[in-house]
Amino acid sequence: MSIPSEATLEEEEDEEEPQQERNPEPSHHPTAPSDELFDISTTVDPGYIISLIRQLLPPDVRNCNKSRGVNACDPSTQGSEAEGREESAVLVSQNGLLNYHNSEIEAMDTVEFTGQDEGDDGSLEKQGETAGKDTREDCGCILWDLAASKTHAEFMVENLALDVLLANLMVPQSVRVTEITLGIIGNLACHEVSRKHIASTNGLIEVIVDQLFLDDAPCLCEAYRVLTLGLQGCGCNAWAEALGPENILSRVLWVAENTLNPQLIEKSVGLLLAILQSEQEVVASLLPRLMQLGLPGLLVNLLTSEMSKLAGERVPERYSILGLILQTIEALSVIDDYSQEVSSNAELFRLLIDLVKFPDKIEVANSCVTAAILIANILTDVVDPALEISQDLSFLQGLFDIFPFASDDIEARSAIWSVIARLLVQVQVTLMSSSSLHQYVSVFLSKSEVIEDELLDPLDSCKDAAKLSARTTALRTIISILGQWTSSKESIESNSMGDNRVIDETIARLLEHCHKNTKIMNQGLVIL
Repeated sequence: MSIPSEATLEEEEDEEEPQQERNPEPSHHPTAPSDELFDISTTVDPGYIISLIRQLLPPDVRNCNKSRGVNACDPSTQGSEAEGREESAVLVSQNGLLNYHNSEIEAMDTVEFTGQDEGDDGSLEKQGETAGKDTREDCGCILWDLAASKTHAEFMVENLALDVLLANLMVPQSVRVTEITLGIIGNLACHEVSRKHIASTNGLIEVIVDQLFLDDAPCLCEAYRVLTLGLQGCGCNAWAEALGPENILSRVLWVAENTLNPQLIEKSVGLLLAILQSEQEVVASLLPRLMQLGLPGLLVNLLTSEMSKLAGERVPERYSILGLILQTIEALSVIDDYSQEVSSNAELFRLLIDLVKFPDKIEVANSCVTAAILIANILTDVVDPALEISQDLSFLQGLFDIFPFASDDIEARSAIWSVIARLLVQVQVTLMSSSSLHQYVSVFLSKSEVIEDELLDPLDSCKDAAKLSARTTALRTIISILGQWTSSKESIESNSMGDNRVIDETIARLLEHCHKNTKIMNQGLVIL
């Protein structure tokens, strides 16, 4: 995008000066140039966006801008930052766009100190700094909102917004300004084009990673959000490289385990999930180090904490944290070289069982579905846990309760049937006592509607023979148990389950559905 020359802009200023004197603009909203100067389709004046970017400049860089010289901004005062980052900070003071309407910047700096008593220079300077800080925060918040728009985001990165944001992160400032700066970058990173610009801005990713060592929760939340977005899509390798050092990954895990801030827990776990779901090269680069630093143990500890809160005080705001932790564990469980770390964890398995048996599933429905999938993954690797829970009928009942929440997810439904099949295959129907038979039939009858609804969809769209076989195995055992019950005199003599006629009708209906689906499943397996 072409930017008008400074000489042309000064001529326009001279022509507009009388009108500006008649209608002075507020100092915190500098006069924006006409939108005819910019090729952008937006309801917001592009010149106004540029003026906001200019106002976000750190005070020392703005002073450098006034002096129009590199020496006014000595990079040595910024510590031992990389040479490329220093050049980026100085660049914003020399570029024509940020020098555009430079007299306005000087005028605004002057206005900040007018109307004050001249007796106390220190108080005057302090008040001026406070006013400038408030202006930067206000302008930054507006840019934060504007960056959510793809059109505005692309316009901002084309007009040095990233250089200004980088300069902000390189100088000491309030945590609020840092949070706003990271928030703007986070919104820019939501759009592919501007995300590429972020990755290509020299030193910006490294400076963002440096913010992980701040102690301010809102700043950390925004930093984690930016990094999570950066690991998605193309260009993720540059972000992974910046996260690679051991001290960085250790910090990520430490914050996740030690913070008491729910939002920060969610953002830190979200970053770990983004790493596991990123491109294969990123996973291969970062996961071995994370495993060495204790990632599985951390996730189990976090899950233990959230489950204890779920069993005690119900805090709806924490349900999303529980779901995110489980998604991260699930992502780890399907990575071949590391699945055993998940499957062999007895404490994790116990927590998953407890969640499946949780009575108020509607509050944590998605988490229960993920727990069932995780259990299916674990039982694929390890057989012993299936023996331990084969007689746990409350767990079996909990599995049936999850079906309505997975009605649109064929993979989840298949996983639930897989677990049910592994439980029921342990049952020796012909050797069952009458009390055991009674208990199993009670579970099937209490969940008859759920089972019937589930069987209305024969999973004919599933092309995985193993998944079809698991459902067939489960249905055959259910048929066998129900058949054993109907042929037993206990079914006639016992009134403990209610009206015998209703029971018989329900059992007959269940058997019909099961037989029908077993036939369909067998046909599907033959075709496969």
